[in-house]
Amino acid sequence: MKPSYFILTVLALLLLPTAIPHDYSEALRKSILFFEGQRSGRLPKQQRMTWRGDSALNDGKNLNTDLVGGYYDAGDNIKFHFPMAFTATMLAWSSIDFQSYMSQNDLGHNLIALKWATDYLLKTVSQLPNRIFVQVGEAQADHDCWERPEDMDTPRTAFALDAPDPASDLAGEIAAALAAASIAFKQSRPKYSVVLLDKAIKTFQYADSHRGCYTDNPNVNKAVCPFYCSVNGYKDELLWGAAWLRRATGDDYYLEYLVNNRQAFGQDFNYLEFGWDNKYGGVNVLIAKEIFEKDAIALTAYKDAAEEMMCAFFPETSGPHHMSYTPGGLLYKPGNSQLQNMAALSFLLLTYADYLSNSSQQLNCSNHQFQPDSLRRIVKRQVDYVLGDNPAKLSYMVGYGDQYPRQIHHRGASIPSVKVQRNAFGCLLGWNIFKSPNPDPNILVGAVIGGPDVDDSFIGKRTNASDTEPTTYINAPLVGVFAYFKSNPNFS
Repeated sequence: MKPSYFILTVLALLLLPTAIPHDYSEALRKSILFFEGQRSGRLPKQQRMTWRGDSALNDGKNLNTDLVGGYYDAGDNIKFHFPMAFTATMLAWSSIDFQSYMSQNDLGHNLIALKWATDYLLKTVSQLPNRIFVQVGEAQADHDCWERPEDMDTPRTAFALDAPDPASDLAGEIAAALAAASIAFKQSRPKYSVVLLDKAIKTFQYADSHRGCYTDNPNVNKAVCPFYCSVNGYKDELLWGAAWLRRATGDDYYLEYLVNNRQAFGQDFNYLEFGWDNKYGGVNVLIAKEIFEKDAIALTAYKDAAEEMMCAFFPETSGPHHMSYTPGGLLYKPGNSQLQNMAALSFLLLTYADYLSNSSQQLNCSNHQFQPDSLRRIVKRQVDYVLGDNPAKLSYMVGYGDQYPRQIHHRGASIPSVKVQRNAFGCLLGWNIFKSPNPDPNILVGAVIGGPDVDDSFIGKRTNASDTEPTTYINAPLVGVFAYFKSNPNFS
């Protein structure tokens, strides 16, 4: 495809009217409900995803500590603390910057989802400054079995790092999550907010004092990799943690930290990325808010990088980098789980658009200027794609609309509920279900799955994990995105 034709194609897609009127209110409610299906531990009486039951009630026992609770990250039964912390950060950010677009009911449920994560994250750093907990469950053993979490019999080994072992990436992300959550809970749970912030400060101190990746430790590396290795390194998490602590505390220490370490920590590179592993794009957008509101000149370089990222979404700009789109209009980056990239980047676009609007500014991209609504139109195209306006005419959110994947790569959804069949299925019998052509007996309502490939093709079977596996860190940023369009349903 010639570049000029590509540009025209993308522009035409962005200008297309919405083919289907979507219920963004329903999408928001269901995107939050999904997290109840990912819960680990003892479930509350208010549990709405009723086919789930209690699970993993002895987690942490091998290290004589309580690590019960938290979230399973995806369609397996492992608790990876690195992506769980990122999930919490994004749920908190949604609550902070998008709460005006949420009803009290939606905000309340989102804060419940967030607290389920932060209650657990507090446990992971409860033994600082000496020890930080990394993960619960043995990934390879877990992945060798197809079992629902309620009766899994794979090892629930807990892994930890002891000082002075480095864990800047893991601790930096947990610090970010706790700091962001302290803002989110400041009004509704002020005492809890104070606890979160105090622990965030101490966790960041560990991250900065013991620099390096948590997977530098051979034992942890064997447990975590290749699933959640910190491929991008640890320096972005140090900036990310500092940025959230700056916002939570207003302390100039963190401002100076951000100014003094920006270049040394590689903030000039990879600024077009954002997700559970790479925080650079998020750091720039988060810090830009302070520049818009307080004219913090010392931080201007972060805002400049955020603007370069925003400009990259427009093919007509003359910048050195441009985002890629599928023929159907989906933001595309090489690798698995395309909707993960879409969700995180869409959140940043929408957030930055609000920062521009609130300061009565526009986006300046060399020879082009764009109003904030131009950013929002890109996001709306992505959201509508997820909800069914795509070549497959399929909703990639489970339980939304009439046409959505009925076989997802998720153990709990695919195996009959423990409420229906008490007897355990076991590792080997589970694989018969994995290979079965039958639809899932349990609907993981609200789960946004990995999604299609670069050509918009989609293989909707549970055997194809890259297409049909949901993750908590796909849904978390979409909470804020759906909230915006719920409040602005006629935006076009």
